[in-house]
This record gives sequence, structure tokens and C-alpha cells, in this order.
Amino acid sequence: MSEQRIGQHSTVTLHFALKFENGDVVDSNFAKDPVTFTVGDGNLLPGFERSLFGLKDGDKRSFEILPEQAFGTPNEQNVQIMPRSQFDGMELDYGILVIFKDAAGGEMPGVVKAFNEQQVTVDFNHPLAGKVITFDVEIIAVKNSNL
Repeated sequence: MSEQRIGQHSTVTLHFALKFENGDVVDSNFAKDPVTFTVGDGNLLPGFERSLFGLKDGDKRSFEILPEQAFGTPNEQNVQIMPRSQFDGMELDYGILVIFKDAAGGEMPGVVKAFNEQQVTVDFNHPLAGKVITFDVEIIAVKNSNL
């Protein structure tokens, strides 16, 4: 086992699980191949990366990540009321995911919160916004760059 510890620009291979406070699993790769990322490459949110600093090969930890360090807090400005006509031909239901194109051509996912014959309320906040996340990790390998 290596004694290299995770820091800025480290390349890390790990297993992870994201869980709600009640233990429900949101995402996990423990039953799959481990993933590899480089700290700071944007593949992992900074709040999750910071929790890994100082860990080394073989370490197993569980961290509680608050919304502000994870997927943010819900923002009321991200809840939009739109004309029902923008959803012509679409069968709406509460909680369904709808995808819109933004001005730059990217995708903007939103969740239908309410609808009637005239309008539809869509929440564009991240589905995990406002949630405390338990982040379980098992570090498989750490490589530090020579930056």
C-alpha cells in the first residue's frame, strides 16, 4: 500500500456511495469497477473532493456532506411557471423530468411540480439540492502528480 495521500491534483481510484440520511442509496459503484478521477478536474464536486484530502490507499470512510458543499440549496428563482402550450403533445405528470435547451444549446433538466390547463410549474433546481448526503468511500489507489 502506498502512503501517498490525497491532495490537489492527485489521481484517485475509488469506490463510492451517495446516500440520503435515511440510508437510501442515490448512486454507488461498490458492486462495479472503481472509478478514477483527478482532484480538480470537475468530475467530483469540490465539497466531496475536500472530504478526501489526507486519505490514502485502503482507507474507508463515511462523510456527511451538507447541501452547501454538495448540490446546493434550492433556489426559488429556479422554479419557473411556463405556459401549458410549451408542453403541447406531452403527457404531463407530477415529478416527471423534462429537458429544455438553453441559449447555449445545452440541456436544462427540470421536474414538473404542478400543472393545470393554463400553466406548468417546473423546478430546475438539482434534484439533490437541499439534501444532506452521506458519502461513503473506499480508496483503491492514490497517485500524486509532480505539479
